[in-house]
Amino acid sequence: MTEDLPPDNPAALTSFIEARYHARHREQLPDLTALASRVERVHAGAAKVPAGLAAVLQLMIGELEVHMKKEELILFPAIRRGGAIGLENPIAVMRADHRDHEAMIAQIRELTDNLTLPDGACRTWTALYEGLAGFLDDFDAHLQLENEVLFPQFEPQGV
Repeated sequence: MTEDLPPDNPAALTSFIEARYHARHREQLPDLTALASRVERVHAGAAKVPAGLAAVLQLMIGELEVHMKKEELILFPAIRRGGAIGLENPIAVMRADHRDHEAMIAQIRELTDNLTLPDGACRTWTALYEGLAGFLDDFDAHLQLENEVLFPQFEPQGV
């Protein structure tokens, strides 16, 4: 996150999250899904092939798109209007979604042996794991920013 320092203002932070993370995830996941499909097809049956990875990534595209739309259309506009009382309920839904996304991330890590390439991996397989590493770093930073910086500002103390 050193190249992009998030703003301190919650309203500006929501715009930062949309521009920096939502847009990037929308770019990353389709390309990663295509690479995963190619690796799975070309190396079917090979040791350490991440069989099922493309399906997990495809599912994540859909799940993450729904989640980001809920933030962009409901939660973030409310925060930009000053964060009216009652945001703890939509935030609780977002936190639950985040837990579901983290389970998918764990599945990605399991299927890829924590992004460990086999000896002699081809360029496509290498590009896939390098791209996944970037996505996972971005995704972790995204969740951390929302869970630890943005959301607590609108939740009752002790949540």
